Amino acid sequence: MAAHQIPADYEALGSALETVGYFAEESVCASVFLSLRLQRPLFCEGEPGVGKTALAHAVSEAFNWPLFRLQCYEGLDESDALYAWDFSRQLLHMRVAETVGRKDAESLESELYDRRFLQPRAILKAFETTPSVLLIDEIDRADDEFEAFLLEALSEYAITVPQLGTIKAAVPPFVIVTSNRTRDVHDALKRRCLYQWIEHPSIARERAIIERCFPAIPVPLADQILAAVARLRGAGMLKAPGIAESLDWARSLLALGATEITPREAALTLGTVLKYHEDQARVISGKYSLLVPQGA
Repeated sequence: MAAHQIPADYEALGSALETVGYFAEESVCASVFLSLRLQRPLFCEGEPGVGKTALAHAVSEAFNWPLFRLQCYEGLDESDALYAWDFSRQLLHMRVAETVGRKDAESLESELYDRRFLQPRAILKAFETTPSVLLIDEIDRADDEFEAFLLEALSEYAITVPQLGTIKAAVPPFVIVTSNRTRDVHDALKRRCLYQWIEHPSIARERAIIERCFPAIPVPLADQILAAVARLRGAGMLKAPGIAESLDWARSLLALGATEITPREAALTLGTVLKYHEDQARVISGKYSLLVPQGA
């Protein structure tokens, strides 16, 4: 299937995202549209579970663009993000050359750094694939040094391989950088990007997501799920449920044949909506009042 073109406006972009099940707020659609038009990275912050990573996947699916994901972590360096040399193949090449009696050491050394021995990582793959989506996930987990490198790479959408020269993207990929805000990201990187704070969806929007995923869900059950999740998000939990947890909870309740949430169903499915023991203990001590309407 051919890759889709960028829609003419952000409303059309929002409709394209909805076709793949991502119901974005108007401000998010506008930010994605402008990021695509201006060829600027989009920096998305928000609590875990609000759909930052899913947004990159939705753009990839909606426009049939390949997605390259770089998961950030402490100690991540350039070789993990850009490229690495295939030492085993280089060694094999040298051994073959020795076997056939080659003596031209200088020529042989230059061959070892031929492009065929280069293993591209996520960023280089995205720069060389047009069009594409590059997801740099949870940048707040990486070190300051990696941030500085990333800023340089995204400034020109180019990287330099000393042995081969500069590799520049013919067309910049659509870049989404996400952060759960576990630490502050440097202003220099944010200035390079457009910025979007992503909230938990409104009840109406989350209802649309649940009903798309589970068209046959009973309306009273969907109402209870949405109300309970809203209460949990306002109750100061260690980890408030995100959209993924809402969907897992709905899926679990339907698997049990539930048509409404009772204390029994709440107890049986608690692990699908709350993933911290302390949060679960708090709900249990409150006799599931956060999950089940009073008198149910």
